Amino acid sequence: NFICPWPAGGTADQSMRAICQVAARVLKQPITVENRAGAAGMIGAKAIASAKPDGYTIGQIPISVTRFSQLGSLQADPMKDFSYIARTSGQTFGIAVVPESKFKTLQDMVAYAKANPGKVSYAHAGVGGATHVGMEEFAMAAGIQLNAIAYKGGAAALNDTLGGQVDMLADSSSWAPHVEAGKLRLLATWGEQRTPRFNNTPTLKELGFKVVVDAPNGIGAPAGLPADVEKKLRDAFRFAVNSDEFKAVASRIDAPLMYLDGPDYKKYVAQMFQHESKLIERLKLKELLAKG
Repeated sequence: NFICPWPAGGTADQSMRAICQVAARVLKQPITVENRAGAAGMIGAKAIASAKPDGYTIGQIPISVTRFSQLGSLQADPMKDFSYIARTSGQTFGIAVVPESKFKTLQDMVAYAKANPGKVSYAHAGVGGATHVGMEEFAMAAGIQLNAIAYKGGAAALNDTLGGQVDMLADSSSWAPHVEAGKLRLLATWGEQRTPRFNNTPTLKELGFKVVVDAPNGIGAPAGLPADVEKKLRDAFRFAVNSDEFKAVASRIDAPLMYLDGPDYKKYVAQMFQHESKLIERLKLKELLAKG
């Protein structure tokens, strides 16, 4: 049983179903994907942490467990309550505007925002999520103040950006088909490197802002897995991540491969936990969440 903490049909769901198909062949048994969406992925994450540690319940663990556990939205400890099997792939985040926007480049927007604090609005998929935290980290690096508008998901944020209700969209690659169709202009992406599909668009890092957000997905299980079971799962998902089948799906949904084996993935989670602690404090996220 594989718990996917997101709705069916989304990019995370597509990538997890593809990886599970390959892993099932390696393990010589079917893997049933169960969608348990809600609370920005934390309902599914809690279900994984609470399951019996026998290797028969595993699932996708969003890296945001490092943030939401500290904000009180996840009643689990990411360092004690999970076994980490593999980090798989990341996401391509970006900032997009409609073609008629006065912001032709990110530098245009930064210059305008410096002269007009709080006037430039952006849509994001929820307070405390990767798009909100990423944008606020960028705003801090740029020395600007933006007007963050929270939505209950990326689809609603995208629609209001296309409709002109907000100045900018901050999201994972929901904007991709609209950029290719000429309905949105991409100002910057947030990865370590430019994305192959949008190679003409600079990264925040390239533009001089030390901000990288790729929110990699990982696969885990409840803490306390028997060592032989954990090894079998790690081996199966290592093979699956590196399969041509998974790589094709990851490429289609702009999900860069970011494989790490279980022990290295756990170290990465620990590093992110420390990083998120500092961000929560700097951005006053607890206060923001308390305001709703």
